[in-house]
Amino acid sequence: MAKTQTLEATTRKRTGSGVLKQMRRDGDLPSVVYGKGSENLNIKVSTKALTDMLAQSSSTSILIDLEIDGGKAQTAFLQSTQYNALTGSLVHADFLAVTEGMKISATIPVEVHGEPVGVKAGGLIEQLIRDLEISCSPKDLPERIEANIEHLEVGDSLTIGELDIPAGVEVSLASDVLVAIVNESRATKSGDDEEEAAEGAEGEAAPAAEAEGDAK
Repeated sequence: MAKTQTLEATTRKRTGSGVLKQMRRDGDLPSVVYGKGSENLNIKVSTKALTDMLAQSSSTSILIDLEIDGGKAQTAFLQSTQYNALTGSLVHADFLAVTEGMKISATIPVEVHGEPVGVKAGGLIEQLIRDLEISCSPKDLPERIEANIEHLEVGDSLTIGELDIPAGVEVSLASDVLVAIVNESRATKSGDDEEEAAEGAEGEAAPAAEAEGDAK
C-alpha cells in the first residue's frame, strides 16, 4: 500500500494574483484543501518539499498528512497539481481531505519485470498499458501494480485480468485488455519469410527439371 507522507502547511487568506506570485517567489505553493461537508481551506505548503515528494514517488497519486498550523494532521489525497507551462515548476495543488468510508480515483503505474522467454528467443516485448486508473479506499491505495513476465513466449500476452490487483481496488479497464505482448521481431519474421520463399522456389524448380528430363 502507498505510504502516507507528512507535509507542513499554513493557512492563508484568499488574495489576488500579485500576492500569489510573491508567495511563489518566496518558495511557497498556494494550495486548497476541500472535502465533503467542510468549507474549502486555503493553505500554502513548501514548493520544494512537495516537488521532492513527487520526484521520489512512482506516481502523483499520493496520500499526505497535512500538519496545518502545527495542529493535528489532516490526511489528504493529492487530487491535482498545476505547473507553469514555461518553467515546469509547481504553481498550485488541490488536496482532498480523507474522510471515513470515502473512495478515491487515482492513476498508478504498471511495472513489468523480468526478461520474457520469447525475448530471449528473438521476440520483442511491447508494453501497452503503463498507467492504470483505479478506485479504492485511501487505506487500500497501492503505490504501483507489478507483474513478472519472464514466462511469456513469442505470441503470449499479459492481460488486465492476469494482474495481481490488491483487495479493495477496482480497475477501470476490462479484464481482457492487453497490458503487454511479446511480438515476433521483424528480423525473425523476415528470415522465416525468406526460408519459406526459398523452399517454395525449390519445390517449383523440381517439376521443371523432371519435365526437361522427360522431354529428352
